[in-house]
Amino acid sequence: MKNILRSKAVRWAFVAATLVGGGYEIARRWHEITHALGQLSPLAIAGALVCVLAAQVGTLRTWQVLLAGLGSPLPATAAARVLFIGQLGKYLPGSVWPVLAQMELGTIHQVPRHRSASASVLTMLASLLTGLLAAAVTLPLTGHADSYLWAYTAVPVLLVCLYPRVLRWGMNRLLRLARQPALDRPLSGPVLVQALAWSLSAWVCNGLQIYLLVPVHSGTALLLSIGGYAFAWCVGFLVVFAPGGFGVREVLLVTTLTPLAGAGTATAVALVSRVLTTVSDLLSAAVGASFHRKPGLPERVNTERTNVREEAEEKSDAARH
Repeated sequence: MKNILRSKAVRWAFVAATLVGGGYEIARRWHEITHALGQLSPLAIAGALVCVLAAQVGTLRTWQVLLAGLGSPLPATAAARVLFIGQLGKYLPGSVWPVLAQMELGTIHQVPRHRSASASVLTMLASLLTGLLAAAVTLPLTGHADSYLWAYTAVPVLLVCLYPRVLRWGMNRLLRLARQPALDRPLSGPVLVQALAWSLSAWVCNGLQIYLLVPVHSGTALLLSIGGYAFAWCVGFLVVFAPGGFGVREVLLVTTLTPLAGAGTATAVALVSRVLTTVSDLLSAAVGASFHRKPGLPERVNTERTNVREEAEEKSDAARH
């Protein structure tokens, strides 16, 4: 069953079914949707795009903090190159392309493949945990959590998985399956807390994107925007046969926003949000690609110093044992 859900045929069949079903719903509510799109001001759309780009910065800092905690600190420009260009792989069929791309791009900056892969996987886990926590805190206050309680069962599991000893054991098992060396240093509690804080900030920014797009502005609308978007993303991530959560996220977001803004407006907001997310991915990748290494290779010098320090620490540890 697991292999069937992960097969390319099932994934593309799901995409096709989603396109047909989504196309039918859009056609059925065409007048409502076009009216709602006409009500969206350019200023609101521009503000929403800024919020999505700010969320990208939060994700970048999450990845950067985790990578540094694993022993390979990178400056923001180099981290942006690796993360933002690599994440374009999520638009290809399959779930591993972003991680593989980031592994290879990281080697340009002397980051071992197993460290960049670990940072990428941990960033996904951090996003999933903080997204579910954001939804668990906000949605109950709006009365929209009862139908989705099943997804919150993943929260305690993820909390256990992020316990430093359990995390190191699990990551080493994954790296062994990928024929990569084990982690050479554990992640500390403060590093994990800092990474989770940046990840949570990304969800707040993504929620503000939705809040700016919906026509209703109130405390309930803000909570529903943050929790609804975070929950839709997390469920789309957990539904493994939906590439990039395509279709699943939009359906859940429309379902969540309909009581607040109506079905037509909710559908328009979900469509605009998907477009803005794609645009932000492309813009972030373009910005990352624009950061060129300057003459003198200061990044390599810093990395070499880090490697010398790590070798000295490893020799010291070996001597103690």
